[in-house]
Amino acid sequence: MHKIWLIIQREYLVRVRKKSFIIMTLLGPILLASIMVVPIWLATVSDTTDTIEVLDESGLFANAFKDNAETKFIQVSGPLEIQKAAFLKTDYTALLYIPKLNLEKPDGIRLYSKTNLGITKLVQLENILKKEVETLKFKQSGIDREVLDKMKTDVDISTTNLSDSGEQSNNAMVTTAAGYLGAILIYMFIFIYGVQIMRGVIEEKTNRIVEVIISSVKPFQLMAGKIIGIAAVGLTQFLLWIILSSAVTAAVSSSFEVDRFSNDRITETLKESKDPEQAREMNNMLTALDNLNIPKLLVCFVFYFLGGYLLYGALFGAVGSAVDNETDTQQFMLPITIPLVLSFIVAQTVIIKNPDGPVAFWMSMIPFTSPIAMMLRLPFGVPGWQIVLSMLLLILGFVCTTWVAARIYRVGILLYGKKPTYRELSKWLFY
Repeated sequence: MHKIWLIIQREYLVRVRKKSFIIMTLLGPILLASIMVVPIWLATVSDTTDTIEVLDESGLFANAFKDNAETKFIQVSGPLEIQKAAFLKTDYTALLYIPKLNLEKPDGIRLYSKTNLGITKLVQLENILKKEVETLKFKQSGIDREVLDKMKTDVDISTTNLSDSGEQSNNAMVTTAAGYLGAILIYMFIFIYGVQIMRGVIEEKTNRIVEVIISSVKPFQLMAGKIIGIAAVGLTQFLLWIILSSAVTAAVSSSFEVDRFSNDRITETLKESKDPEQAREMNNMLTALDNLNIPKLLVCFVFYFLGGYLLYGALFGAVGSAVDNETDTQQFMLPITIPLVLSFIVAQTVIIKNPDGPVAFWMSMIPFTSPIAMMLRLPFGVPGWQIVLSMLLLILGFVCTTWVAARIYRVGILLYGKKPTYRELSKWLFY
């Protein structure tokens, strides 16, 4: 155990002292925030007001086109050829030509532009024309469009979990987002730090350092120390990201005198909202967010992060010991990555639709898929016995995969110049 602890210290300190670790730890929260902020900022920067000329020979759409923040419409008249020539001399975005139409089959509408317009702008114009044509058809049939619009009603269903402890509001969007967030983080960390284990083993094997190390420790001790040491690095970086993100959030809130999580402020904002339906939906989402069992989710996240990483880390280490360079790892990586990728595919098609179904249950029990599947299910509410059983099976899976990986590791770590096959790997298990 003392030797394993020394290896853990060595793997941990070597990686923590690297400049790349320090830089990524400091920049991590900023980069993650930029993923959400930058696209929104770019969208606001790129927004410009387009000017579109409308040549309506039918005379049916005089009041259909109204200016908004994105588009300005200018009504023009005269022969089409003259208007096209005049349009080329302007800096306007497009010229919309509407000929005399048959409302039953409104063909012949054309949009002239100097460059290709985006699909969003084209759809916007089509929707305006479609709505106006429908309104004209309603009038011809003696139907009032305003009365018809008033008859359309949106129905919202508020969901509430009922149990012996009482009632608790929830929101499918909030629970789904929370589940996806935990699953994506686990998926990302497993691959990032699992690959580090594999590359570290390949590097030591290529440099023949392992031949010296293996004279003092057993292969299993070396592999276990490497896996646990890198797991500690990942957990350290994750905890530092949480602390730094909290500090940045607090600093920004203090600088701008914004209390983003003040219940009084949120309530005041909702009261001032001009859209009561939007305010009600926002209130439901905030209530559902408050009702999430955050401590339970965090504890389970740490467990499944460590459990999933240790399970897959052992397999990544075994792959690294079986090859001489990173190129040869591709044939062995596919069977390892399939369960993780399958978890995300099934999550989008099955688990999110029915988080308590048999497929979701069994995938949250199988050790290779439980880190992803269980994190997706937890925000929806999972019975305690299922969580305990899933954790026990994940621990058992880690022990079994570590034993298998150690059998491969002890042979492959000293094997050079030969690319092993799956058949040879199976033989190594029984040497």
